[in-house]
Amino acid sequence: MKIEFATINKRVKAAIIDSIFLIVITLLISELFAVAELNNTIFKIIAFVLIFILYDPIFTSFYGATIGHSYNHISVRQEDNPKKNIYFHYAIIRFLIKVSLGWLSLLSIINSTNKKAIHDYAVKSIVIEN
Repeated sequence: MKIEFATINKRVKAAIIDSIFLIVITLLISELFAVAELNNTIFKIIAFVLIFILYDPIFTSFYGATIGHSYNHISVRQEDNPKKNIYFHYAIIRFLIKVSLGWLSLLSIINSTNKKAIHDYAVKSIVIEN
């Protein structure tokens, strides 16, 4: 099986789609809070933090791809076994590094032979074409 690694273009497009998706979800949940007249600020903060922190790790570990990845026909896999998704705890670590380093991590793909970002190196993941 020949592995084709995802390009930086597809990964950036996936990130943009995921950002738009999260904004839409945030707006919908805000509307639900308003309709249900839930004015507890702490509850709102917890809900939004959970959405933003868990979206990427849950989709990446359980489905191998976020919505943005799926739309661009790419997925995140274990480097040692490209048929398997990464484990949830690795997905959380990967996400936290990705968010902490931002575009710097993504730009590191340019000098990588396997088009791996810093967050991919940290958890031994690869992003491949489906």
